[in-house]
Amino acid sequence: MDNIQFQHTQTAHCESGVISNLLGHYGLRISEPMAFGIGAGIFFGHLPFVKVNGVPGSTYRIWPGAIFQRVCKRLGVKMESTTFSTPEKGMTALDQVISTGTPVGLLSSVYYLPYFPPSYRFHFNAHNLVVYGKRDGQYLVSDPVMDTVTEIDPESLAQARFAKGFPAPKGKMYYPVQVPANASFEKPIKEGIEQACHYMLKIPLPMFGVKGIRFLANRVKRYPEKVGERRSALYLGNIIRMQEEIGTGGAGFRFVYAAFLQEAALLLKKDELSVLAQELTRTGDLWRNFAFSAGRVCKSRTVDNVSYNELGEMLMQCAAAEETFFRKLAQVKF
Repeated sequence: MDNIQFQHTQTAHCESGVISNLLGHYGLRISEPMAFGIGAGIFFGHLPFVKVNGVPGSTYRIWPGAIFQRVCKRLGVKMESTTFSTPEKGMTALDQVISTGTPVGLLSSVYYLPYFPPSYRFHFNAHNLVVYGKRDGQYLVSDPVMDTVTEIDPESLAQARFAKGFPAPKGKMYYPVQVPANASFEKPIKEGIEQACHYMLKIPLPMFGVKGIRFLANRVKRYPEKVGERRSALYLGNIIRMQEEIGTGGAGFRFVYAAFLQEAALLLKKDELSVLAQELTRTGDLWRNFAFSAGRVCKSRTVDNVSYNELGEMLMQCAAAEETFFRKLAQVKF
């Protein structure tokens, strides 16, 4: 297995990056932004009842695994996907598959990946990577968020694959068993755009989509009076962390989706998609400005209703910009 070749490309986000690298290995060339867009990855949700490290969680993308499922369905890719009851069974199955020269996608916890810098190793159990071989007892890893391929020892990989907590990865591994030689992107692009617009505009629950951004904005305004100084800073800090550190964050996902629209504009010969891409990039800048201002509030550790009110208003601006953007996108005629 010493001569295994796998084309590694660094990407912004693990799930769409694994899709791009793994399918590219089989000759189906798809960029990370295109995978993200076809998979309708852009999203927002604020779930006060789902605690992440004891504080409410926010998400700026669709739930883990959904992008992969949608891309495979829309492009006609068939995947073999398995979870395991014990680490022994999971590692044996991995060895059997990679011994055939088949690269394997894995779900893992970031915390147990020793090639990550210590400051980036936290308990996040929905990280995707590719193992494409084994050499001298070490697994060969293509982790799309790293700039080059790396290696990992069996013990650390088993820990990462079978980490406890929510969601438990349960040793999940997946690999293509059928990849079309040629795939048309036109229909999948349209379906991905329609689905993204639906999820951002039409989910009736107040925690999701554009409504979810406004829901969070109103909660941020009331943090000081509702939860006190210390917890306000913790809650706000987690919003920033979910935006800027996990995956590509709130602004980052907006920039990736803008890149998708630029690519789709060329493929579909729709100039309006390119114009909308520029509009979404400006929305990404609004999210970045919010994160910067929120970080300053967290560091000052002062109860300042005006500051929290201003942060809430910044989120309201993000919501207004995204609602305008997705309504325009939904009106594009294909």
